Amino acid sequence: MFRKTLVAAVAFAAVASGAQARDQIRIVGSSTVYPFATAVAEQFGKTSGFKTPVVESTGTGGGMKLFCAGADENTPDIVNASRRIEKSEVDACAANGVKDITEIVIGYDGIVIANAKSGPKFALTKEQIYKAAAKQVVKDGKLVANPYNKWSDIDPSLPKEDIVLYVPAPNHGTRDAFNELVMDPACLGQPEIKALDKAAAKAACETAREDGAFIDVTENYTVTLQKMITQPYSVGVTTFSYLDQNGDKIQAATIDGQVPTYENIASSKYPVSRPLFFYVKKSHVGAIPGIKEYIAEFTSEKAWGKNGYLAEKGLIVSPDAQRKSEAAKGKSLTNLTM
Repeated sequence: MFRKTLVAAVAFAAVASGAQARDQIRIVGSSTVYPFATAVAEQFGKTSGFKTPVVESTGTGGGMKLFCAGADENTPDIVNASRRIEKSEVDACAANGVKDITEIVIGYDGIVIANAKSGPKFALTKEQIYKAAAKQVVKDGKLVANPYNKWSDIDPSLPKEDIVLYVPAPNHGTRDAFNELVMDPACLGQPEIKALDKAAAKAACETAREDGAFIDVTENYTVTLQKMITQPYSVGVTTFSYLDQNGDKIQAATIDGQVPTYENIASSKYPVSRPLFFYVKKSHVGAIPGIKEYIAEFTSEKAWGKNGYLAEKGLIVSPDAQRKSEAAKGKSLTNLTM
C-alpha cells in the first residue's frame, strides 16, 4: 500500500509540475470512506462535465499527512477520514500553510460482533470483549497474561465455549475502530493502566493475544464469514453493512445492551458506532476546478439521502437535520472549529 501510494504521489507531482494547473480533483484518506468517495467520484465524472476525481485509499492517518503537507497544488484537495481530525493534525496543516479547512460529516459506520445463526446468541459488554481479545489483562490488581480460555471464564453467563475471535488485521480501518471504540474504553480507565505512561497504556490495551484465540484476518469479510459458519461458536468482527447483507447466515451480539440497528447506529445509541468525514482544503477551491460541484454531489439527497446511492453501498445515513446542516457547511465552506 505504501509503495502504491508513493508511486501515485510521485506521478502526481510530475504532472502537477507542468505549465498547466491541475484540472482533476485529488482525494486521499480513509479506506472505510473510500468506497463511498469512489461512488461519488464516478457519478460526478459521468454527470458534471468535470474529470472524474482521483481517489486514493491511504488510510486516515496517511491521508492527513498528505493533505497537511502544504497548500500548493501538488497536495491533495480533500481527505477522507474515519475519525475526526486531531488537533495535532490541524496544527501541522497550519504550520504548512493550510489554515482554512471545511469539515463535512457524511454519515455513520457501525462495527458489529457477529457469529453464525446456528451458534449461541451473545450479549457482550466492551469489558468482556477486551478480556477476550487482549494479550494482557488486569486481574487481582496486576497486569497478567490473558488467563481466559472460555467465554464462561470471563462471565458464567456466557457460553462454555473456547474463545475464538476473527478480527480484521491492522491493515484494515475496522481494526482501528475496534481498538478505538471497544478495547481502549474498556481498558484505559483501570487504575493499573492509568499508572502506565501513554505509550505503554496504549500498547497494553490494544495488543492482541497470541495464543490462538485471536486470529488476524488480512483478507476481506468473506473469509470471516466462512470461518464463522464453519465454527458456529467463533465470533467475528465485521461491519453493519456486511451483517445486513448476510443476515440469513450470521447474527449480531448486543454490546452494552444495545442492538446494532440502522437507527441505533445513526443516533450513536449503539456504542460501537462512529461518524465518517471528509475535509476540504479551501485554498484549492477555485484553483482546482470542480471542488464545489463535487461537494454538492456528495451532499445531495440522491447521494447521501435515505434512498441515495451511498445508502445502497452501506452508508449509515445521518438524520435529516444533520444532513441539512452539513450540506449548508459544504455550500458555504464553513471553517473548521475544534
